[in-house]
Amino acid sequence: MMFSVFQVSRVGGRKRNEDRMGYSYTKASAIFLVADGLGGHPDGHIAAQICLQTVTNLFHQQASPRLNDVPVFLEAAMRAAHEQLLSYATAHGLDQTPSSTLVVVIVQDNQCFTAHCGDSRRYLVRGANVLSRTLDHSVAEWKSGKAGGDAGVPSGKHMLYSCLGAPRMPVIEVGPGIQLEVGDRLLLCSDGLWGNLEVDDIVRALNDHSVTDAAQELADLALQRGGAECDNVTLIAVGWEKADNLAPT
Repeated sequence: MMFSVFQVSRVGGRKRNEDRMGYSYTKASAIFLVADGLGGHPDGHIAAQICLQTVTNLFHQQASPRLNDVPVFLEAAMRAAHEQLLSYATAHGLDQTPSSTLVVVIVQDNQCFTAHCGDSRRYLVRGANVLSRTLDHSVAEWKSGKAGGDAGVPSGKHMLYSCLGAPRMPVIEVGPGIQLEVGDRLLLCSDGLWGNLEVDDIVRALNDHSVTDAAQELADLALQRGGAECDNVTLIAVGWEKADNLAPT
């Protein structure tokens, strides 16, 4: 397989960057991840890092060179990250477990598979359209009738009703594989990015530029619109080139 990739993370107007991002690959499978440690919770940046390390380590252990069953892997890896957060809280005697959102994409066999918990998103852009995006586990999307999950959502519009490290079992959504076409663009991002941009901004940047230039342009635009109090802005942009055994450019 051949793909281009570029990642950006900016602290914005916050004292600390609690977002984390990363990617890794074998000759037959690739993984991309963005996590956003929850503000107001203890050690949010550590929570995001634990999520990335847990899932990435499992990918390294099992992708040899491809995963046997991608949806099964994603479900198990997300739950393992949740359990690691609970274990961290116990080991450090914390009254509240560090929590994080997480979105994970696996590209394998010319397909894109996505799992997520919380409101870090994955967009799949094809031409002038967003072919699909993940639906947030937030009150706003729940009230709109879009989001998955169950009852018991909080009342605040911008609050999440699921994240990894939460006291209740998190809602983890694993989507079906989507066949990729040459020229497709994937964007994984924290809410600091999508919360300050319009969908048209994302589509235009990914269509008009290389993923390197698009990622930097989108981060700059989100920071500009977010102003002095802008949240952390983190994204990974991926351009799908073709299905072969070449490493990414």
